[in-house]
Amino acid sequence: MNAPTGYGGMFVPADQDPRPTDEVHGELATYRQYLTAYRMTLELKCDGLTPEQLATRSVPPSALSLLGLVRHLARVEQFWFRIALQGLGEERLYDDGDSGFADVRPTDAAVADAFGAWREQVALADAWLDGLAEDRLDDVVVFRDGAETSAVRDILVHMVEEYARHVGHADLLRECLDGRAGQ
Repeated sequence: MNAPTGYGGMFVPADQDPRPTDEVHGELATYRQYLTAYRMTLELKCDGLTPEQLATRSVPPSALSLLGLVRHLARVEQFWFRIALQGLGEERLYDDGDSGFADVRPTDAAVADAFGAWREQVALADAWLDGLAEDRLDDVVVFRDGAETSAVRDILVHMVEEYARHVGHADLLRECLDGRAGQ
């Protein structure tokens, strides 16, 4: 492992951290701020790496890699925001039997595809959230062909949880690659 690089192992100086920290008011605004911060953290963790580094797996037999995380989170964004919350009948992204983690290739094309899909899903989710009123958080949605229901609030909390867990994985993966940690 290389010695920490950057700003004491950080990605940007603390006073230039791009993630939102302003005080927000309201439950929906809070969920959105957390989602935005975790999404930006994922990008920070992947920034400056080669396709080979992004596709480096954690420990055998795990398929976990930074690129796999990006693919997985594109799939997660699509499922919860497009399929569950909006009821759209789209074909699932990265339907590889391993939730996007499998079959990750260390190529520029694979990196562009994964980040393109993820950014598109984030933009679509944000557009939907832009139209969501705070008083709709208790609305219950039905998904998985009627087999499951959930309140909008619970899905948003789950999305924050999903990102928190996987950004933690990204912390460890990045630190193993070049010593960068934190932020």
